[in-house]
Amino acid sequence: MGETEQRPTAGSRLGAQENAGISTLEHGQKPPMTPPGKLISIKIQMLDDTQETFDVPQRAPGKVLHDAVCNHLNLVEGDYFGLEFPDHKKMMVWLDLLKPVMKQIRRPKHVVVKFVVKFFPPDHAQLQEELTRYLFALQVKQDLAQGRLTCNDTSTALLISHIVQSEIGDFDETIDREHLAKNKYIPQQEALEDKIMEFHRSHMGQTPAESDFQLLEIARRLEMYGIRLHPAKDREGTKINLAVANTGILVFQGHTKINAFNWAKVRKLSFKRKRFLIKLRPDVNSSFQDTLEFLMASRDFCKSFWKICVEHHAFFRLFEEPKPKPKPVLFSRGSSFRFSGRTQKQVLDYVKEGGHKKVQFERKHSKIHSIRSLTAQPSEQHTEVPKQSSGFAYGDDNDAAAVQSCRQGKELKASTEDTGQHKSPSLKKSPKESKKVDGAVVSTVEEEEEPAKDRMQQNRPQSQQPSTAGSLTGSPHLSELSINSQGGPSVANMSLSPNLSPDAKQASPLISPLLNDPSCIRTDDEEEVKRKRFPTEKAYFIAKEVATTERTYLKDLEVITSWFQSAVSKEDCMPDTLKSLIFSNFEPLHKFHTGFLKEVEQRLALWEGRSNAHVKGDYQRIGDVMLKNIQSMKQLTIHLWKHNEILMELENEIKNSRKLETFCRDFELQKVCYLPLNTFLLRPLHRLMHYKQIMERLCKHYSPNHTDFRDSRAALAEISEMVAQLHGNMIKMENFQKLHELRKDLLGIDNLVVPGREFIRLGSLSKLSGKGLQQRMFFLFNDILLYTSRGLTASNQFKVHGHLPLYGMTIEESEEEWGVPHCLTLRGQHQSIVVAASTRAEKDKWTEDVQMAIDLAEKSSGPAPELLASSPPDSNAFSLHFIESPDETTVDQESEDDLSASRTSLERQSPHRGNTTVHVCWHRNTSVSMIDFSIAVENQLSGNLLRKFKNSNGWQKLWVVFTNFCMFFYKSHQDNHPLASLPLLGYSLTIPSESENIHKDYVFKLHFKSHVYYFRAESEYTFERWMEVIRSATSSASRTRALSHKELHAY
Repeated sequence: MGETEQRPTAGSRLGAQENAGISTLEHGQKPPMTPPGKLISIKIQMLDDTQETFDVPQRAPGKVLHDAVCNHLNLVEGDYFGLEFPDHKKMMVWLDLLKPVMKQIRRPKHVVVKFVVKFFPPDHAQLQEELTRYLFALQVKQDLAQGRLTCNDTSTALLISHIVQSEIGDFDETIDREHLAKNKYIPQQEALEDKIMEFHRSHMGQTPAESDFQLLEIARRLEMYGIRLHPAKDREGTKINLAVANTGILVFQGHTKINAFNWAKVRKLSFKRKRFLIKLRPDVNSSFQDTLEFLMASRDFCKSFWKICVEHHAFFRLFEEPKPKPKPVLFSRGSSFRFSGRTQKQVLDYVKEGGHKKVQFERKHSKIHSIRSLTAQPSEQHTEVPKQSSGFAYGDDNDAAAVQSCRQGKELKASTEDTGQHKSPSLKKSPKESKKVDGAVVSTVEEEEEPAKDRMQQNRPQSQQPSTAGSLTGSPHLSELSINSQGGPSVANMSLSPNLSPDAKQASPLISPLLNDPSCIRTDDEEEVKRKRFPTEKAYFIAKEVATTERTYLKDLEVITSWFQSAVSKEDCMPDTLKSLIFSNFEPLHKFHTGFLKEVEQRLALWEGRSNAHVKGDYQRIGDVMLKNIQSMKQLTIHLWKHNEILMELENEIKNSRKLETFCRDFELQKVCYLPLNTFLLRPLHRLMHYKQIMERLCKHYSPNHTDFRDSRAALAEISEMVAQLHGNMIKMENFQKLHELRKDLLGIDNLVVPGREFIRLGSLSKLSGKGLQQRMFFLFNDILLYTSRGLTASNQFKVHGHLPLYGMTIEESEEEWGVPHCLTLRGQHQSIVVAASTRAEKDKWTEDVQMAIDLAEKSSGPAPELLASSPPDSNAFSLHFIESPDETTVDQESEDDLSASRTSLERQSPHRGNTTVHVCWHRNTSVSMIDFSIAVENQLSGNLLRKFKNSNGWQKLWVVFTNFCMFFYKSHQDNHPLASLPLLGYSLTIPSESENIHKDYVFKLHFKSHVYYFRAESEYTFERWMEVIRSATSSASRTRALSHKELHAY
């Protein structure tokens, strides 16, 4: 049949542009009709450094050129890529897909357009095509060479080793040296060649596709991955850099990220001349809206960055392409620019539906060719990457293999049905490794406020990828949880885990992975089989709690005896006397508890019936094991008494040695150090209380005539005696440790730790000033009250704005006077402030504690010593301007400008943990007391739980450690560091209702605003224990009740 003649319209005869439309056509179909006319040649530089020339009509929109490049490459997922070129002002800009090419590229003969990655997804597992991942790998290689992707030497060497593996294959020292001599991947590469070859040696048998996957796995963890910096200045004139990513807008000081504005928090983006404006959504507990302003070099720079932000927001957040705005009748106001093309969701849906042919492609730089199969073969997909079983093994973790094998058929079927999912290249892994959890996304603290409607795509079945050591890949969409990003593993561990990036990536406090796999669902029959295999009596689960918590305790000891000791040995920063004091007292404890754990696990194995001994009833008890080991533990008391001296000597040495202070701070940024370092020094004292509580529960459960009762009661008496001897010393050390921990969170105060000072409460309150209510962080001690603000600095610390001595202070109700709910006036001898709590309960806690602190201050000898600030205090930060007092000479004028100054200036260029309890209280607008901290120490728990999200079907098994008001998630108890954490302050703990359709036993629910999680325990006892310890974190203790529990002591 002949082609239908296209008749010219009236508009085309007059030279009007035809509507090229937005490309909703699938790949392989004909592109939209383009206006006839003269062809122009455009030179395109590909990611493999080759150049191709494309002829397009002069009036053709940019979409035609983009589609031509993608069709030339047979690229299905071309929407992640863009065309970049220098405009007439030599500024690199993106080709607008809706505007004619000729209007954008004025002199095409003299311009080379670059085809590069434009949108970097949070997880490379979303890239379904091997070709797409190959192009992303080329982009990483290019960014490394250009210095755009910066990281430490170990990460750099690891990245290059995967590139070398994909290009020349398996390690051969001679070939490697020749190849590295000819190919310069980074400047000054010679210094890293030995390390590159060391890593390359560990990649034996890895195909180019697998190397690409591993390369992207490491690169995506780096802070500068996919980041293009745009120079700007803040209100103070401080030079900064702005960038945009899938999560939102980022602020950098140099190459250090100092702040992030998540899309969920951004209400509006705009620009006015050279000023780039970010309008944030008002906080629930705040009465003002925050607009941030940044100054860029020119209007063109500002508009270009604004366009990039609009496109990133639309691509990653919207379900479909935004519709064009109607043209104004008379006047146009503002820019008509909008995102054109498919969103990420549309791309994922299209690839999932399939229908496109896969063709071969050639790796230009590789001696090993990779060929994509011509047709999709679902039968091969499910064999590449075994899914993790979410089955709950009630025994030890080695039983999980049986569950895995018995569920293989079901998982095979589920995977075969998911024909749209094109799995990534598989790696050769052991069966043990294949069970590891995959799936996580990085998110920032602002994502806690993300509406549920923005996360609907989380429930879409996720693509599979190779399970790597420490792999955290999965959902493309944001979770309110985020990765525990205190830092990467130490270099010493890199030889054991070459697939991990060692880079420290400072992110937000509220962090955890999306470890869900909807296809892994347990059946009730499987659960019943499990229940029948293991004992059901309460004593067994009490004994099992001894084992699970002992595993965590042993890992905590290893932080000191293994990780910290190894790091100290490589740095000449600690005196030999202090080294000897620390490690000579911790190594005997580690050795003893290693043997103790082995005995407990052997007893549990017999109890569970892994031998015939349980038939005789000789081993269905734990009291005799506890008695024997607690008696042996008494010989270690001499080491426990030394912990007081260890803690004080370490802190004194840190105070006197800048080098040691820096070393300890850097060590705390490693993932293995998931709590403050000095907390691990107190773990042996805390563990004694855990033994005492466990034995109390066991004795309460047993009847007096039980065979195990006598040993259990004797063990309880022995451990109670040890606790009584060390209890007073432990209370003093907890206060000492907390003061030093708070000192690290505060900026502008040096002598926080003084003899006689006791910490009482910290939390978020709103302070009334001339600008209205402004959020402040308050710190209450037995002699003074500090108030601070959180600056957007690289150090993540709180800047001290003022302090009020408690001696002579009075506290008054002032809700009627100021018209502010939950309002208090704190009147000191020289100044007064008005504060408001978020709830009536918070107000009552602060009132009770402040009044108690005032009483303590009155009983002391006199006013508290003056606080020495490390920087001059604000002259206007000590009293309110509306306090009627003739003697007042200072006025509090804390304006938004003052706040922005504290946010954007970098008082101290040092990294700092951003996930401490102080930061969580700030973001959750709550408070905790020292009593809460003390109770939290006693309420620690470890064990396996099944977790489920609100809208998912599958339950997933995780090893969970609860401590320090936080749940830490691991793949298994053998992991050295947590994958993620969930701070529970502010969360509510309930039982699921009938309407939630959770038809399982032993399920509890955690929810905060729109975030909902379900957890399943294995028995009634463990369910009650998890409820008990989590309730201690989600509901603060009453001081009148808690004071009888623990008395206040000054060290």
